[in-house]
Amino acid sequence: MVISISAVVLLAIIVFLLVRRSGLKAGHAVVCTLLGFYLASSTVAPSINDLTTNIAGVISSLNF
Repeated sequence: MVISISAVVLLAIIVFLLVRRSGLKAGHAVVCTLLGFYLASSTVAPSINDLTTNIAGVISSLNF
């Protein structure tokens, strides 16, 4: 649960910065958000969840 909340906050910050600085229009951000909701309710959602969990595990195991 902590990873998903952190991911949501990180993605929200990225979208906000893209809207403010990179010319992403608010309509595009809404379409991306709707796509996320539809993906979450699709059959692809478990695969996406596994992928992001594995990537977070790899990143957390890196030593700098």
